[in-house]
Amino acid sequence: MSVGATGRFTEEAMTQAMRQIAARLAVPTDDARLLHLTNNAVFALPEAKLVIRIARTHRLHDRVAKVIDLARWFAATDAPTIRLAPVVQEPIVVGSLLASVWTYVPPTTPAPTVNDLGKVLREFHSLPAPPIALPEWDPIGDARRRLADAEGLSHDEHGFLSRWCDRLEPQVTALMTQTSPRLVHGDAHVGNLLREPSGRVVMCDFDATCLGPWQVDLAAVPVGEARFGGVGNHARLAAAYGFDVVTDPWWPLLHEARELKMIAAATPFLASSSVIRAEFRWRVRSAQSNDHDARWTPFADLATPAKE
Repeated sequence: MSVGATGRFTEEAMTQAMRQIAARLAVPTDDARLLHLTNNAVFALPEAKLVIRIARTHRLHDRVAKVIDLARWFAATDAPTIRLAPVVQEPIVVGSLLASVWTYVPPTTPAPTVNDLGKVLREFHSLPAPPIALPEWDPIGDARRRLADAEGLSHDEHGFLSRWCDRLEPQVTALMTQTSPRLVHGDAHVGNLLREPSGRVVMCDFDATCLGPWQVDLAAVPVGEARFGGVGNHARLAAAYGFDVVTDPWWPLLHEARELKMIAAATPFLASSSVIRAEFRWRVRSAQSNDHDARWTPFADLATPAKE
């Protein structure tokens, strides 16, 4: 299994791993297509009705086991979430890689909307805490781990982000001590919704799922609207969920924690993508100057690191 010069497994290596997994499962890969290539390489195999999700960094290996445990519990409680593939419900090891296998949900119209997100989140937040050891919401710890895994990060950028973490950490601690922890998806946006052929809308991507303040899951949409553009999504989410998070006393912290996540997420890939690097620098500059009107470009809309 080859590794790129930056230490990140390449798209070619991920494709090879996917084919090895498919061979073990005796399923075809002729129609396999890459859906995402970020922290995870996600491949759809429509004919086999499977999705193979491979962690691209060893730091995410513990999340694979957590996500699989969660998925079993979600199925038992009929939660509005995607399901593991019946053929294999354990982590799959391929060399030094770890993968999980899910049931493929074919594209179904209409596409999920922010209204669907509000309704699904309301149902998701009504679930009890699962009998699984879940981490607490820790945006500062997550950012620091990404900084430790960073490639191509300048001294000044590292210092700014580290000081930002230092400033927010006591605020996060205060919020955690003043709220009752609930099940939190951790990255709740429309891109993590799928519509099943039955019409039911379900959530996917549980890497960041944790226990914490439920308001965390309402922050991504208003922050995304402010940074990426678009009008009305925040208002529609608030109406569908029944609560407007920007009226919450903790909104300034939730806002900052989300923006920190949106910036720190890119740090492991800076050395391998010039466009990711440029967007990262723009985000850091706008945060440093408190330019709340600066518009950002979603990393998903830029060339993936492994392709450059």
